Amino acid sequence: MKATDILLPAPMTDAVIAPLKAEGIPLHALWEQPDPERFLAEQGERIRGVATSTLYGRLGAELIEKLPNLEVIASFGVGYDNVDVAAAAARDVMVTNTPGVLDDEVADFTIGLLIATLRQIPQADRFLRDGLWTERAFPLSPTLRGRTIGIVGLGSIGKAIARRLEGFGVDIAYHGRHRQPGVGYPYYPSARELAAACDVLIAILPGGAATRHIIDAGVLKALGPEGVFINVARGSVVDQDALIEALRNRTILVAGLDVYEDEPNVPAALLGLPGVVLLPHIGSASAHTRAAMGRLVADNLIAWFRDGRALTPVPETAHLQG
Repeated sequence: MKATDILLPAPMTDAVIAPLKAEGIPLHALWEQPDPERFLAEQGERIRGVATSTLYGRLGAELIEKLPNLEVIASFGVGYDNVDVAAAAARDVMVTNTPGVLDDEVADFTIGLLIATLRQIPQADRFLRDGLWTERAFPLSPTLRGRTIGIVGLGSIGKAIARRLEGFGVDIAYHGRHRQPGVGYPYYPSARELAAACDVLIAILPGGAATRHIIDAGVLKALGPEGVFINVARGSVVDQDALIEALRNRTILVAGLDVYEDEPNVPAALLGLPGVVLLPHIGSASAHTRAAMGRLVADNLIAWFRDGRALTPVPETAHLQG
C-alpha cells in the first residue's frame, strides 16, 4: 500500500480506527489539534484520505480545498448528504458510504417504530410506571389492521421494510424517482398521490437538496386525519413546521420520528405533542451494525490505497474507479 495519511475530523468508532492502525496508516484527529486551522495549513498536503460521519456535520468544499492531495472521503452511513459530493467530484475525489450492512437493522427498527407509534407502546410504558394502571385501563390505541402502507423511497432499505410488512398482511405502495422493474407494489409518481392512496407513510429516502421537504403540508393533508407518518430517512425530507401544524390540528393522526432537521435539537413543539414517538436517530444504532459500518469505512480506505478501487463508491464518484 502506498504511504498515506488520513484525517479524522471528528471521533470515529474503534471499528474504523483499529483496521487502519493495523495497516500502519497515520491518523490525524483534527478535533484534538489545539489549532485546527494551523494544522490544516501546515499539514493539509499530507492528507490523502478522510474518514467522516454526521458527527462532524457537513464536510464541505472549504475543508476539501485545504487538502490539496486528497483522494478519498469515506463516510459512515448510507446517507452521504453530510459530504459536499459535488465539490469532491469536481476535484476527482472518491466518496464512499456504507450501504448494505445496515439494511436489515434499519428495516427491523422501522417496523418497531411503526408498531410503537400506532399501539402507543412508549405511552403505555409511562402510564404503567406512573402508577395509573391501578386507577384505570390504558386507552384503546389505533391499529395496523386494514391499513395501506406507502413507502417513499424504495431502495434497498425500503425493499427490506416492504418484505417485513408483507408478513403483516397489509397493502403496500411506493413512490420514487421512477417505477422500478420487477416490483409488484403499486407505484405513484408523486409523494402527494401516494399519501392520498395510503394511511401510513414511511420516509426512507436520501437527504439533500433534491428531496428537501418532499413531505410538505400538501402531502400531510393528503395522508388524512387517520394518517401516520414515520420518518427514518433524514429530517430534511419533511417540512418540520408543517408536520408540527398537521399534528396539532389533527390533519394527521400521529407520527414516529427518528430524525430531525437540526439534530440533536428537537423543537419544543414536537416534544409537547403527547401522541408522537420521538427517538434520537438510532435506526442503525446496534453494536453489531455500527461495527459493520465502521469496518466498511476502513475497508473502503484500505482498498482505495491498496488497489485504487473503492468497495462502495457513491454514484456521483463511481467513475473515478481505477
